[in-house]
Amino acid sequence: MIELKSPQEIRRMGRTGDFVARTLVDLRDRAKVGVNVLDLEMRARDLVAEAGAQSCYWDYEPSFGEGPFRNVICLSVNDAVLHGLPHDHVLADGDVLSMDFAVSIDGWVADAALTTIVGTADPEDQRLVDATAAALAAGIAAARPGGRLGDISAAIGGVADAGGYRINTGFGGHGLGRTMHEDPHVPNAGRAGRGMRLVPGLVLAIEPWFSRGTDRIVMDADGWTIRMADGSNAAHSEHTVAITEDGPVVLTAGTGIAGG
Repeated sequence: MIELKSPQEIRRMGRTGDFVARTLVDLRDRAKVGVNVLDLEMRARDLVAEAGAQSCYWDYEPSFGEGPFRNVICLSVNDAVLHGLPHDHVLADGDVLSMDFAVSIDGWVADAALTTIVGTADPEDQRLVDATAAALAAGIAAARPGGRLGDISAAIGGVADAGGYRINTGFGGHGLGRTMHEDPHVPNAGRAGRGMRLVPGLVLAIEPWFSRGTDRIVMDADGWTIRMADGSNAAHSEHTVAITEDGPVVLTAGTGIAGG
């Protein structure tokens, strides 16, 4: 079931989005060579507590996961791309770190992700990160009232195709509001002009993710972390976007990602 949000509810989601964006920027600035991934998790926990927010990941237990997720942020390194379980890993020069963060404040959720390269960037990794950001911007631009859900998917897929990146459609964007995952599913590839009509009040998490190699994924031994099957580095960009009468509004603006 899809629930449309009122302008007032969208503003409340925007306040949550501001906190999500500020947190991701804080963590990105701390992600330096020699920093342990677990230190970033602990910093995120402190910020969540100070804000009086509720983590959408803590105790999250979907069908594809291994028991409840007992962390407040997904931190995925190099060939890990989604649902990275924070673990004892000291960041090295050139590591590709994706951070996916979602919380609820006063009952309203926002969700965003960004990928940063620690220290010296491999040019192909930087091109990959830039491509996911460009795909996100394209998807946001296509999220206009009167359009179709497939317009967003096609815009993302077009950027991937132009960059030579393959797309896995098993995981993609989604609706959100009172909970982190609501209908509809937003694939990262599709056909323009197809799918449900985009209407004011619809709020979506748009989140392209690509890798330098295959589109096939495998589950890590921890039961959560999703990795690329060929070990290639991956990147992930995401914003929470409200569709309004005047067009798309990014509720997690401030991360520095294109489109927001």
